[in-house]
Amino acid sequence: MENNIGKIISIEDNIINIELEEDKSLYDGILNKHVAFVSDENKLIGEVVGIKGNVANVLIVGQMEGANFISGAIKKPKLTSGIRILNEQELEILMGTVKGMESLYFNLGTAGVYDNYPVNVKYNDFLNGHFAIFGNSGAGKSCGVTRIIQNIFSKTNPVPYKTNLFIFDVYGEYNTAFENINKLYPNINCKIYSTNVNQSNHPLINIPFWLLGLDDIALLLGATEPTQLPILSKALRLVKIFCSSDDIVIKYKNDIIARAIEQILYSGRPASQIRDQILAVLSTFNTSELNVDTKIVQPGYTRTLKQCLIIDSSGKINEIGLVMDFIKTFIDDTLEYRPADNIIYNLEDFKEALDFALINEGILKSDKVYDLTNLLVVRLQSLIDSSESKFFYGDKYINKEEYIKDLLTTYDGKKAQIINFNINYVDDRMAKCLVKIISKMVFDFCTKLKYRASFPFHLLIEEAHRYIQNDNDVYLLGYNIFERIAKEGRKYGVILGLISQRPSEISETTLSQCTNFLIFRLVHPKDLGYVEDMVPNITSDISKKLKTLQPGNCIGFGSSFRIPVIIKFKLPDPMPQSTNCDILKTWFVQI
Repeated sequence: MENNIGKIISIEDNIINIELEEDKSLYDGILNKHVAFVSDENKLIGEVVGIKGNVANVLIVGQMEGANFISGAIKKPKLTSGIRILNEQELEILMGTVKGMESLYFNLGTAGVYDNYPVNVKYNDFLNGHFAIFGNSGAGKSCGVTRIIQNIFSKTNPVPYKTNLFIFDVYGEYNTAFENINKLYPNINCKIYSTNVNQSNHPLINIPFWLLGLDDIALLLGATEPTQLPILSKALRLVKIFCSSDDIVIKYKNDIIARAIEQILYSGRPASQIRDQILAVLSTFNTSELNVDTKIVQPGYTRTLKQCLIIDSSGKINEIGLVMDFIKTFIDDTLEYRPADNIIYNLEDFKEALDFALINEGILKSDKVYDLTNLLVVRLQSLIDSSESKFFYGDKYINKEEYIKDLLTTYDGKKAQIINFNINYVDDRMAKCLVKIISKMVFDFCTKLKYRASFPFHLLIEEAHRYIQNDNDVYLLGYNIFERIAKEGRKYGVILGLISQRPSEISETTLSQCTNFLIFRLVHPKDLGYVEDMVPNITSDISKKLKTLQPGNCIGFGSSFRIPVIIKFKLPDPMPQSTNCDILKTWFVQI
């Protein structure tokens, strides 16, 4: 057979051992390349995984049927099969981009073992499912991500104008890469949000507090127990009432205060404790109608509420019955109120509502519940007093749908395709809250669309192991937003891109839903083992290669790839700000 490079001498499991021809020009440089075993019945494809002497070890990776490649080893080649290096047409099928169908593909990089042969993937195969990009620090992840995005947006006819790409940028690396992308591609725009409260180059991330739901607030305040949720829920309802301009607000506050005092009066505690607790409540929670100086009028005399709580020489409150009757006049079981939907409120307003919710729920009855819930008040006050409170203020009403669409609009009214959230200036806890809150808003937005998956979003999460973990969310809220997106997001058009140097710390549920992987150099045994266990179709041979990959090279496999392939990325232009520290430049000076 023409260009036959050898003959089969043995078959061991899935490894075919072939004796190579003496003419090395037929197979020089064949290691890690692919060969075809051709017979009248089939054409099997194998990768040369080792050479010892004149014997090559070939791993069967699939079968070629016409223009289709079927991954997996079901058949074994005949001992009489011809063996040759792949021709151009076969290599084209294996590496992607069939001629005449170029518009369906975009370029990732090149296959180094095939003299920089282009490696292409279909848009729908790679971008309509969750994907993961892993690798140690310095392996080239940021440059690879940047190059992929630049390659996608380099398409000029048609233009990927309706792309919605959210990048959660942990180190602020991508500003330099995408800030001026409009100069390269006039129809493409990038919008950058910052978390640096002391600079003005880019606007701060801003999520008006009234857009946050119960789950968001629980995460923001670090709630840990289900018993804390009813208090937050009550506060969320009260804040909308308290921030309305209706007279009913006073009635609601009076009702809440009166019920709290009534519980104290009926508690059976010593008179001195009852008096002190009532005075403590009224010193913090009061209205113009109900406070310590409110006058209680009786025939022949008038006294203040405080005076009616005086303890006599026998240790009793003589006027306790009078106080009870007076307090009951403020309790209204008929109160029903539905505040308007477009009510603006901020952190301070919610703090007041949370304080009232505490006493309304009878929290004084249980020291344990009080301590748990009061912790939320302390955290809320800390947030109010911190510079991070700026992330949650707003002065003009906007709903969630309008907010999402505003994120996708530049300041001069153009469509923004890349939204970069620079979360470099906040700690991990706040960064996790921001990432989860924004991701949940996107998911909720997409689930309410009239036409499912008609407005897709891609959420690229740098250092995903920091945020996509087995958190307390499932116990507290009944779900984890990233696990929900991983399981349900694809059908709604919400796609995760996980970028991490520690895959072993990422939620297993989330990682298990990824369909494509780009893995740069990994050397930690735990991460290698985790990837090998969690990722389908990864072999020990691939795992070994991951340890020795050069920077800027990765192994790509998954639904977009016919076979696992080593991909070399071209350096992005412009570059992300992800280079290592230059010790020579920063240390040494001429003296």
